Amino acid sequence: MFIELGHFTLILALLVAVVQTVMPLVGAHKGWRGWMAVAEPAATVQFFLLGFSFAALTYAFVTSDFSLRLVVANSHTAKPMLYKISGVWGNHEGSMLLWCVILAFFGALAAWFGGNLPDRLRARVLGVQASVGVAFLTFLIFTSNPFERLEFPPLNGQDLNPLLQDPGLAFHPPFLYIGYVGLSMSFSFAVAALIEGRVDAAWGRWVRPWTLLAWLNLTIGIALGSWWAYYELGWGGFWFWDPVENASFMPWLIAAALLHSAIVVEKREALKSWTILLAILAFGFSLIGAFIVRSGVLTSVHAFANDPERGVYLLLITAFFMGGALTLYAARAGQLQAKGVFSLVSRESALVANNVLLAVATFVVFLGTIWPLVAELLWDRKLSVGSPFFDAAFTPFMMALAIILPIGSMLPWKRAKLANTIRPLYGVLAAAFAVVAIVWTVQTERSMIAPIGVALGTWLVFGAGVDLLQRTGRGGAAAKLRRLIHLPRADMGRVTAHAGLGITFIGIAAITAWQIEDIRVAKPGESFRVGAYEVTLVDVRQLEGPNYISTMAEMRVDRNGAEVTTLFPEKRIYPVANMPTTEAAIDNGIFRDLYLVIGDPQGNGGWSVRTFVKPFASWIWAGAIIMSLGGLLSLTDRRFRVAAGARKTPKASGGVPAE
Repeated sequence: MFIELGHFTLILALLVAVVQTVMPLVGAHKGWRGWMAVAEPAATVQFFLLGFSFAALTYAFVTSDFSLRLVVANSHTAKPMLYKISGVWGNHEGSMLLWCVILAFFGALAAWFGGNLPDRLRARVLGVQASVGVAFLTFLIFTSNPFERLEFPPLNGQDLNPLLQDPGLAFHPPFLYIGYVGLSMSFSFAVAALIEGRVDAAWGRWVRPWTLLAWLNLTIGIALGSWWAYYELGWGGFWFWDPVENASFMPWLIAAALLHSAIVVEKREALKSWTILLAILAFGFSLIGAFIVRSGVLTSVHAFANDPERGVYLLLITAFFMGGALTLYAARAGQLQAKGVFSLVSRESALVANNVLLAVATFVVFLGTIWPLVAELLWDRKLSVGSPFFDAAFTPFMMALAIILPIGSMLPWKRAKLANTIRPLYGVLAAAFAVVAIVWTVQTERSMIAPIGVALGTWLVFGAGVDLLQRTGRGGAAAKLRRLIHLPRADMGRVTAHAGLGITFIGIAAITAWQIEDIRVAKPGESFRVGAYEVTLVDVRQLEGPNYISTMAEMRVDRNGAEVTTLFPEKRIYPVANMPTTEAAIDNGIFRDLYLVIGDPQGNGGWSVRTFVKPFASWIWAGAIIMSLGGLLSLTDRRFRVAAGARKTPKASGGVPAE
């Protein structure tokens, strides 16, 4: 009965979403306050209905209710409880229900905390948000029903994909979805502003926290996915430029551009049309990502589904919302006149350059991701676009971005003198060149990737520090510390995020250029040397886990005769799914990771062994954590915690705000 109630509330949520779409938008157009007021309770009701539906599906997974087709396909009684719960969203239907829940949650947040918004704008934002909900709820109910029953339930399920049975990946999708779906609020604000025909500083202030929340969660989600791929897949990499990886990366890049562009709207009321376009494109790339993941048109180890029919529905949803929004943009963009005027050398210009670089980098990733599909459709040729293309085409834009960021952060608004701005950065520039020289001396006969990458990372980190010190003004240490404590959190967050990006730069450059890899066949008791380390395969034994059978190796690592660590890499077989997985053993360090993988047995009694020494690997994810912390600091800024003042709008007769 509880499951049927979950199905019923799902259908009821669709009806509420239709009401929330129609009545507020009509009410805002006609100036009917009563109809506009429907938006807030409808958003709340829709969220609680979908929350109940999601709870019902979770209950079915936790209790192993094998009368549901979805539970049979993605669960098993022997599975640990964490993975029973994560199994709810570890599939297409359940993940789409989670998508709809988060979509409704953002609408409810706008209803609960949007009291400072003008009535018509709030009604339009909630109406547009609900229209997105209508599309996805219709898709979910009619093509991907998670509550489909089986006439003859089996005694047990088919288990969740073993690759997904991992703590990192258990939390990876929810964070990504909060990021993907969170960008729908930026989209709703953009479309509402286009309908209203007005964008001002207050609009820029309202749209920033929603974009920041989405970007923050995308950062965490991408980092978790990268970390999972690093230690779970056993291939030793952190990024493969896989289509599904790119599907999350493209919205992240555009959201970063939108964050910077919205600052210009808020501070200077410039770049209005461009900011609206970025808000539309950011959610558009989220929809494209959903299509890539679920349609099966592009091959990926991360894909949720391989169903072209569902892909058509998602393509239609994308075409409807993007086509409608861009058509409205074309009609209204001329009315969004920029007020702020700025010179070529100014913070506005630096932010424009930042936006252009991020937008072009996104286009490069999109082109490389979609090109195999285009080639197959137009020329019937199967092509593969891999790391060499992305590394060569994408990296130069990120290098240029890294050069600009510290300077742009310190430039004054409207007009500036470049020499005066750069002067405090001379020491940082010298430090960056010193790092290049040191790195180049240490590495001989190798590429320039590491020296340049480490130098740019140093430039970003120390540039962020100089930016922070400049904002504390002159005076003694006590006065500077006092001003530092009272700096706006948005400034602290920006500096922290830029420093985090620099740390990630250093990690990527170091692991790309200096990684040592060794692949060999070794017998138990045999030792071999990898870089500065001596590795000994002590033993290989069979173990039985809760729902898998493991081949575990014991491997000791020594350096200069002293034991560094003993690691236990595994090769697991999940009998229910009849699927193997590789569990790498990693000794994490600040300056290097030791990464060991045990492979298949060989004919001579040996085992295939893969050993990596990965310098500065942990800096990649440490930088992502610091970037996320920067986003969180900015999100708690007083301007976002205290309601932004409502726009001063002239009153029409009857007390209704004028258009």
